[in-house]
Amino acid sequence: MWRRVASLSALISSTSNRCFLDQVAYRMSTCKLFSSEVKENPLTLKDLFITFVLGGPGSGKGTQCAKIVETFGYVHLSAGELLRREIASNSEYGSMILNTIKDGKIVPSEMTVRLIQKEMELSNNHKFLIDGFPRNEENRIAFETIIGADPDIVLFFNCPEEEMVKRVLNRNQGRVDDNIETIKKRLQVFKASNLLVVDYYSDKGKLFEIDATGTEEEIFERVRPVFAAFQHDQK
Repeated sequence: MWRRVASLSALISSTSNRCFLDQVAYRMSTCKLFSSEVKENPLTLKDLFITFVLGGPGSGKGTQCAKIVETFGYVHLSAGELLRREIASNSEYGSMILNTIKDGKIVPSEMTVRLIQKEMELSNNHKFLIDGFPRNEENRIAFETIIGADPDIVLFFNCPEEEMVKRVLNRNQGRVDDNIETIKKRLQVFKASNLLVVDYYSDKGKLFEIDATGTEEEIFERVRPVFAAFQHDQK
C-alpha cells in the first residue's frame, strides 16, 4: 500500500585554495554558458505540477513513470537520459558534459537543471515527472533556485537492495554500468546522498513511499491512488 511519510572547513594550504578556485571558475563558466540563452523563465507562467521520482538503481522508477504517463498524461523527464542525449548530440554543452565525466568530475547541478528547464519550457504540458533527480542536496537547491518552484509531491520507490541488484543485472540494456561491482557502488552513493533528499521531503510532508516489490502492475496499483488524488486539481 502507498502511504504518505512525515517522517568549509578552512582552506589550509595554497594547493587547496587553487583547487577550490578552479572548481569555482569551472562552475561559473558552465553557469554562464547556459544562462546566456535564458533571459527569462517562462515556467513561471505555467501552472506547474512537479513530481520528483526517487529510488535506487533497479527500483522500477522508469517503468512506473511510463505507466503514469500513459494513465495520467504527465511528461516524463529523465535526468540521466537528458545528459546522455546531450552528449550524443555533439553540441557544445554535450562536449562539456562528456569532458566533465571523462575528467572524473561530477556534472554541475546547474547544467543538469538547465537541460530539464529547456524540456519543461518546450512542453505544452504543465505536469512533469522528474526521474532520478535530485540525487543530492546540491541538486535539490539548484533545481528550486533555477526553476523557481518546489515539487508538489515526491515519489520514493523503496526496494530491497538484493532485489534492485537482481533487476539491474537482468534488464540487459547494454549499459556499461550494469555490472555487480558498479551496481554496488551506485547503491552506496544512493544511500549516502539520495536518502538525504528523501528525508528532507519527508519532513516537509511531500513524500509518498511506494513498496517497490512485486509485479509491475502490483506496484502501479500502489502508485495509482497518489495521482488519482491529485487529478482533479491538475485539470
